[in-house]
Amino acid sequence: MPNATFLPEVIRLTDAGHTVTLPLRGYSMRPFLEDGRDKAILVKPIDINVGDVVLAEISEGHFVLHRIISICDDTIILRGDGNIGVEHCCLKDVKAIATGFYRKNRSTADYTNERKWIVYSWLWTRLFPIRRYLLYIYRHLFIKQQ
Repeated sequence: MPNATFLPEVIRLTDAGHTVTLPLRGYSMRPFLEDGRDKAILVKPIDINVGDVVLAEISEGHFVLHRIISICDDTIILRGDGNIGVEHCCLKDVKAIATGFYRKNRSTADYTNERKWIVYSWLWTRLFPIRRYLLYIYRHLFIKQQ
């Protein structure tokens, strides 16, 4: 099912107060979140901040699950942890916020308010200038072996 069909239903559920577990697709949140392996726990956004991972509609029917790197008035700048480029959206385009992730096929979640995720987020976002090199090493050492 295409995201443009599926994700509006996810948004409808979170808007109704439900928590939704969403299987992740794509490679933009590497190295810690992987395509087809990991899942995000999404809820309706109430209070969003720089550093939060959110589901946002960056253009009509085009959604991303990326980290907020800047908020200025009504404009939000997003970047996937595995990306160099950024996306822009308005505050109203943030449809859900990730409160945790099921990683590496585990049955217990890593929550975004826990020390492990906070430390990871703090370190990884500050490594931005050299992340492309770290991701290159990651792809060539770990992805090719799988």
